[in-house]
Amino acid sequence: QSVVRVVFHDRRLQYSEQQQLEGWRWSRPGDRILDIDIPLSVGILEPQIHPTLLNTVEFLWDPSRRTSIFVQVHCISTEFTLRKNGGEKGVPFRIQIDTFGAGGKGDPPEHLHSASCLIKVFKPKGADRKQKTDREKVEKQPALEREKFQPAYENTVLAEVG
Repeated sequence: QSVVRVVFHDRRLQYSEQQQLEGWRWSRPGDRILDIDIPLSVGILEPQIHPTLLNTVEFLWDPSRRTSIFVQVHCISTEFTLRKNGGEKGVPFRIQIDTFGAGGKGDPPEHLHSASCLIKVFKPKGADRKQKTDREKVEKQPALEREKFQPAYENTVLAEVG
């Protein structure tokens, strides 16, 4: 079983995560922060979406078969900034996946692995503008500095959580 969550990357917002999520729920009744895109996902068994956990989805999968999950994030990074007058930087999120093995009778499931990646979510127009300005900043860097940046990929490889 794997549990996918969208969480705050900044420690400051992690401390007030429940209040932040409650504020989001109040301003967007009936909406969810995270969903599984079932038609695009492969090998996902028994997807579960809990009505009260807006930022969490769960699913079962067979590790001997090819599996991939596509998720939809329904909030943007600027929804959690203090100022709302345009041009906000936006807060970074983390997509975190925790995987558990089946526990024995009455035993809790065994934690097997955790991985995460940093994301920022923008509206399409804002995302295009951000990518352009980020690309221009990188191109202005000396060649040695540019080597520190990871190239863009179509798929995201998650890093293990230490």
